[in-house]
Amino acid sequence: MALLMEKGAEPQTERELADLDAISALKESAAIELKEEGNKYVKMGKKHYQQAINCYTRAINQKALSDTETSILHSNRAHVNLLLGNYGRALSDSEEAIKLSPTNVKAYYRAAKASLSVNKLVEAKAFSEKGLDQDPDNEELKKLKKQIDSQISELQQREAQVSKALKTAKDIMSAIADRGIKIGKATFQELTGLKKPILDNDHMLHWPVLLLYAEVMSSDFIEDFCETDMFSAHLDLMFSDSAEPLPWDKENAYTRDAIELYYESGSGVCLSKKEILSNLLQGTAASHIESFGDDDTDAAKSSPKEISSVGNNRSKWVKVNERKTLHAVLKEPNFIIPGIPVFFVVSKKSSFYKDFKSGNWSLPS
Repeated sequence: MALLMEKGAEPQTERELADLDAISALKESAAIELKEEGNKYVKMGKKHYQQAINCYTRAINQKALSDTETSILHSNRAHVNLLLGNYGRALSDSEEAIKLSPTNVKAYYRAAKASLSVNKLVEAKAFSEKGLDQDPDNEELKKLKKQIDSQISELQQREAQVSKALKTAKDIMSAIADRGIKIGKATFQELTGLKKPILDNDHMLHWPVLLLYAEVMSSDFIEDFCETDMFSAHLDLMFSDSAEPLPWDKENAYTRDAIELYYESGSGVCLSKKEILSNLLQGTAASHIESFGDDDTDAAKSSPKEISSVGNNRSKWVKVNERKTLHAVLKEPNFIIPGIPVFFVVSKKSSFYKDFKSGNWSLPS
């Protein structure tokens, strides 16, 4: 009998051939029955999905059906795995189904859906297009392809935004490095938020500048202070005769002729290029990026003397020459910009002035 034949032996007699035919028929019948049983389990709902998968697997293992029928079994198992969220298995089964039967439209649909679920958008698009080549009028495939195309478009837009944000940040970083400006950890972010410098088409830096009235720790903000502007131009405008007086300045001490600007020197540590880039990218589409390639080089290593001297100096207040440009002040050796430029406004007419000048005042902790 064929069942007892040695491995590799060929059937010789009509009886042996008949036995093999009978076995093949039984296996084919069992596979078809298992397939139908699996289909019933699918219709019975989620609690029976694993039973459906077991039936399809047993049917496949019979190895008794044609490639076309076996393709359907793999496609059916892919369908159940999709329903269970087993996207990797669903994709593997769908690909096997397509290999066995390149005209299996459902297999293309399920391959596209599984690929989409694991963010393989290029593959998902290819599967959906090949499925539509087989059945151009398939509404489910057309709807899925539209969804895939939409996600690809959104991804491309996000990538373009990330690329633009990263280029903008790197250009600003390069401009800062070229000017020899030192950037430290951001302070007063509760007042400044995520404001940052802008580089215009003429390669000029425009800084947001925070003015703090040291006496009362109130603030003003200059949204756009071009690096080539002198301080006097902005102060003339802010403290002109037509400008509204400061609401807390009851003694009218803060007039144009009485105010002076200072910055704090010898305070803070220079950030690395990577840290500066990370700060520049905050609030942008590229805020999640952690590696910047060549720009990971530590800025501190490029100017150790400057940073060392700054770190060893005692904090002190340096008066700003109003006839200087912002650029000239920012590049002064002992000025580390705390994120964005911060200047302190005091009045020579105020009783607070003496305390400030004598060093008896310090920033609130």
